[in-house]
Amino acid sequence: MVTTGQGLFLVDPEDLGVGRSLICHGAFGKDEIERICSLLTAESNVLFVGSHIGSLVVPVSKKVRQVVAVEANPDTFQLLTWNLLLNQCANVRPLLVAASDRNGELEFVASRTNSGGAKRMPVVKSFDYFADKPSIIKVNAARLDDRIDVDFDLIVMDIEGSEYFALKGMQRILSRARCLIVEFLPHHIKNVSGVRVEEFLALIEPHFSQLTVPSKSITVGKPQFLSTLATMYSRDECDDGIVFLKASVTDG
Repeated sequence: MVTTGQGLFLVDPEDLGVGRSLICHGAFGKDEIERICSLLTAESNVLFVGSHIGSLVVPVSKKVRQVVAVEANPDTFQLLTWNLLLNQCANVRPLLVAASDRNGELEFVASRTNSGGAKRMPVVKSFDYFADKPSIIKVNAARLDDRIDVDFDLIVMDIEGSEYFALKGMQRILSRARCLIVEFLPHHIKNVSGVRVEEFLALIEPHFSQLTVPSKSITVGKPQFLSTLATMYSRDECDDGIVFLKASVTDG
């Protein structure tokens, strides 16, 4: 159990990612939390797809009306539910399911030394995904459009390359959302989902009109979505969370 500026958290001591950061530094994702909260009000509803143990969910929940927290890994989900109780997050609804494009089960790589890197079975089975001898388990999967009937101001997605499948199963939710923050890792798009950047973007572009890439400090309109992300994809340039908004923008 670790006391941090973001809340009180039970962490897995084997986790060298989020867990280690919380233990050693008393924080994780401070820039992400600030970015998320800058887009919200006290009346906002937020959807986290890939909630992990709640290190972002807990502080954000204190600023908004309601949070739905989706997590696929059963062990991580247990820590998430305990951390929500420890921090009295009564406005958070946790949901144990892998966001996907169909209902059923899927194979899941439950990473150990970086539990935040857990993911659906990759299309390309790169050594890096299996270096810590993860457990291979079956998890329940579902289209979020079939499980959630809430309108969200903001959706935050970080599911290690499964975003493509999750986006296919939540088109109604996306159509009603004001903002989407999604991790952009070209190697995950290519190796976990097995798709091109054009296919990934096609699920997002109809719903939003503005894109911000925080790591590059640029904001572009819809005509530049593809060229911006295709360039990043070809250069294997990553961003912890590119931001799509329903808003007009003047390029440049």
